[in-house]
Amino acid sequence: MRSSKTVNLALQGGGAHGAFTWGVLDRLLEEQRLEIDSISGTSAGAMNAVVLASGFHKDGREGAKNALESFWRAVSRDGRLSPMQRGMVDRWLGNWSLDQNPFFLAMDVASRFVSPYDFNPFNINPLRDVLEREVDFEALRKSNDLKIYLSATNVHTGKVRVFQGKEITADVVMASACLPFLFKAVEIDGTPYWDGGYVGNPPLFPFFRNGEGGDVLLVQTNPVERAETPQSARDILNRINEITFNASLASEFRAIGYVNRMLGSKLLRRFTGKTSPEVRLHRIEAGEGLLELNSSSKFNVDWSFFQHLRDIGRAATEAFLKKNYRAIGRRSTLDLRKEGG
Repeated sequence: MRSSKTVNLALQGGGAHGAFTWGVLDRLLEEQRLEIDSISGTSAGAMNAVVLASGFHKDGREGAKNALESFWRAVSRDGRLSPMQRGMVDRWLGNWSLDQNPFFLAMDVASRFVSPYDFNPFNINPLRDVLEREVDFEALRKSNDLKIYLSATNVHTGKVRVFQGKEITADVVMASACLPFLFKAVEIDGTPYWDGGYVGNPPLFPFFRNGEGGDVLLVQTNPVERAETPQSARDILNRINEITFNASLASEFRAIGYVNRMLGSKLLRRFTGKTSPEVRLHRIEAGEGLLELNSSSKFNVDWSFFQHLRDIGRAATEAFLKKNYRAIGRRSTLDLRKEGG
């Protein structure tokens, strides 16, 4: 019988690009040598987290795989009536962007000048209906199968709030995914929240609050580096968002790297007589597969696009496992000095 290793998953957001994370999870759930202990998530990562956990509670690994596919199919199916669709030329050329869609262009301009409290007064968000159909939140709150941590940004304080356990509801997931230019802030117990990506994308510290070590596998959808300087207003704004949504993660990298060095230091052993477990970090990212996609593709809900991203996610995970599986439980495969700056 093969021994298994345990990992904690940290899932970034990214709109429709969250289908890449679906592909990663789909492959990980097939890997019998790995057990998932906890999941932290933000925005689309939060959605993937609760869908996986709900399906796992119902029917184990296979239930989680089926739940994830059902969720992304439902998102695509409900989005078929949306006016934000690719045009005939884009479909023919295999272009995944919505840059030529007049409704997307109008929304893109309007969101910079008009508040969602004005252009979306009823706060319509079809994703909420999909979530409530696909996820049994009541059962999820009672489940002890997986620990779930979801981040959202407190609008008043600008600080991260991490929800877990019995706190997790559809409101919490929608708060974690609430883009302030498109939707009203989500109020939970009288406090308004925006997308968690601004302050924790995704949060890593919940895994280590009890001083425990372990392996964290980050699924990253926001590119860290881009070779080209953005020129258009939309590309500039998109790059600013990428940098902003990765900033909190870089800060956590620096903190974890510092703590790891302290935990392994001779000075600590001298005062305590022992060392504490190291935090080991790993990452799966899409590389060129997502770099070539522009920001408008984050709103593309074509089923063929989701399948494309899923396949990229599965391939990236396969490559990661072949290269790094032996390192899990032994050492980090992510260079924290380089990533933390």
